[in-house]
Amino acid sequence: MAGPQIRGFDRPADGPRPRVVVVGTGHAGMECVKALKGEAVDVLLVDRNNYHKFQPLLYQVATAGLDADDITQPARHLYHGQDNVDFRLGTVTGINLDRREIAVEPGPAVPYDWLVLAPGASTAYFGVPGAQRFAFPLKNVPDAIALRSHVLRQFEAANREPALVDRGALRFVVVGGGATGVETAGALTELFRVLDEDFPALDASAAEVVLVDGSDALMAGYKPDLQAYTKRALERRGVEVRLGHHVAEVMREGVRLDDDAEIHAGTVIWAAGVRANPLIEALGTETTRAGRAVVEESLRLADHPDVFVVGDAAGARDPSGELYPQVAQVAIQQGAHAADEIERAIRGLEPRPFRYTDLGMMATIGRNAAIVQLPSGFTLKGFFAWVGWAVLHVVKLVGFRNQLSVLLNWMYSYVTYDRGPRLIFAAEPEHDDLDPRPRLAAAPASGEPGGSYDPALQAPPGPA
Repeated sequence: MAGPQIRGFDRPADGPRPRVVVVGTGHAGMECVKALKGEAVDVLLVDRNNYHKFQPLLYQVATAGLDADDITQPARHLYHGQDNVDFRLGTVTGINLDRREIAVEPGPAVPYDWLVLAPGASTAYFGVPGAQRFAFPLKNVPDAIALRSHVLRQFEAANREPALVDRGALRFVVVGGGATGVETAGALTELFRVLDEDFPALDASAAEVVLVDGSDALMAGYKPDLQAYTKRALERRGVEVRLGHHVAEVMREGVRLDDDAEIHAGTVIWAAGVRANPLIEALGTETTRAGRAVVEESLRLADHPDVFVVGDAAGARDPSGELYPQVAQVAIQQGAHAADEIERAIRGLEPRPFRYTDLGMMATIGRNAAIVQLPSGFTLKGFFAWVGWAVLHVVKLVGFRNQLSVLLNWMYSYVTYDRGPRLIFAAEPEHDDLDPRPRLAAAPASGEPGGSYDPALQAPPGPA
């Protein structure tokens, strides 16, 4: 059977050039495809979305700091100069490891010689009742647009009917004290200042952000002084930080904590964690508790040396036995490693183990406030950390147009205290103004864990 069209020619599956199929346009998949440039292989990239997104800035789309096209690039555009690559838009519905082919809808099955699975992660709800139904996730571009539209709609509703403020219409609960939760909470308070100008008849100072996390400190993994600084910086911005409390239930009108305290809110944002894309569980191979594929040191599946799993979906462990964190830098390095391993295998060389080079961590809390922690132990917080965070994120964006657009947007916002795309695009909810819209279907993504939750609340593996 003829294989998929690759840059103008149709190659049989047993032809002279190996076919590499890469699933996922996230950081890991993109880096793998880039690393195969110039190699004697035909590469087919498959994803249900026709774009790559810069996951670390997704929260800025949700809080009207950036527009969706500032952090996305068309998948086909990324590989204009790479003649051995083609792209197929479709959803991977199954993988037959024995027949070495993947089922993609719509269209025929795709055979492969080498398969690189980089489907990313979906939102982890930890079995909390109501979380998937009533909370807003923040993993994909549609999630961000839906959340932004909902936040703006809450202000429109409160402006139309001020009594809604007393019912919690302008209270926003962010669940999860990791980078996504902290950055979203800080960005919301900056958006509120802009909306105060947009709604002169409404007292926008009534808008509140409550950040809830089950651990005793924000930003797990950072040094205690940076954790303490993060909490102080959020509180200075008006965020109420509640630590040491798990969310026991998400309700239509807010959340109930594990001590039975209730927080009435019109919006609940779920930034409490991620689990591997459900595609990994469909493989039928061994997985971790969070659904990540257990892989060998070279990132291959055991008993299937032609299949690599990289990024958020990979249950790879460091030399000490700890799972690698689900962050962009790990995904990027794993994607490049998989490409290198394919090249080595074609040349008849032995596999090499993946070793992660830790480049450090950084997160922003808001205007003039960020934290940086390097592997050497060096730390930085405040204005200069924020400048470093901004510069690095502009540099790491894919595409010069995006880099220029984000830089100009941030410069404009910094000078004017304004935020740009305050636009409502998502469909109107079918519920009352205080009822968050149901979660959109999850799509492949890259992300990072956020917050600490009681393992007892972990749900059995299953579709997100």
